[in-house]
Amino acid sequence: MNTAAPTPDWALGIDLGGSSVKLVGVTPEGTLLRSWRVEFDAEVPGDFKAVLLRQVAQCRAELGEPGRIGVSAPGLAARDARSIAVMPGRLDGLEGLDWALFLGRTDRVPVLNDGHAALLGETWTGAARGCRDAILLTLGTGVGGAALVDGQLLRGFTGKAGHFGHMSLNPSGAPDICNAPGSLEDAVGNHNIRKRSNGRFETTWQLIEAVRVGDPFARGVWDQSILSLAAAIASLTNCLDPEVAILGGGIAEAGDLLFPPVQALLDRFEWRPTGHAVRLIPAALGGLAGAWGAARNALNSPVAS
Repeated sequence: MNTAAPTPDWALGIDLGGSSVKLVGVTPEGTLLRSWRVEFDAEVPGDFKAVLLRQVAQCRAELGEPGRIGVSAPGLAARDARSIAVMPGRLDGLEGLDWALFLGRTDRVPVLNDGHAALLGETWTGAARGCRDAILLTLGTGVGGAALVDGQLLRGFTGKAGHFGHMSLNPSGAPDICNAPGSLEDAVGNHNIRKRSNGRFETTWQLIEAVRVGDPFARGVWDQSILSLAAAIASLTNCLDPEVAILGGGIAEAGDLLFPPVQALLDRFEWRPTGHAVRLIPAALGGLAGAWGAARNALNSPVAS
């Protein structure tokens, strides 16, 4: 990404994570001015607010007042996009926080779910730049996601659209945290790798390293995860017909152990009536994708609150 000298015509994208905040200052054309990352103590109620206000003040000192500000955060965004409406159990003080009031703005500060924001970032300046039909799956502790359909972010009636991890792959399976039986998240996510490996591995990366050195048991566990992921992506192509499928998150860094075998299975599973095959690509913006998407969303949103 190119850098440029500061300009008053810029947007600030804020991405609130579980223990850190990432911010980007970008121009409307998609040029990066600056990026920042600051940590906060998730165990201290409201610490993210104090840390964030100090960092936004620093951003303003360095680049001036942003023309627009957008926010990305975990949870379900409110229908009016002014706050996160549902985020139980984490980040005390986030639910219902009106970001325009919090940041002292008189204009609208639109708020997005972090998965939705990451996809906007990737289709703006990242791996799927310029695409109008795309899906994103983030593979980490769980499985998140988002969809862009005909150039529009798919939010749904309550804002939960894109939670692909809670897609049921086995109706006879155990319910996941959202009550979906045999879900993609439980088949692929890092959160239950110890259970899926019969106690052999504590993390998916331990599993991946064992696969690399030829452990046959690890290969079996990994292959089952790959099979589940490919089946889910093939199903999503039938539902949403994307041009590209983007894989992000920590597990996506497995690279050659992930992308070629998933692609081989998609060649078997995907319905291609016109000959088009979904392009399977890695995410490009890393941890800043949500901040980029938040900035993009702000630039495209109405100014009035």
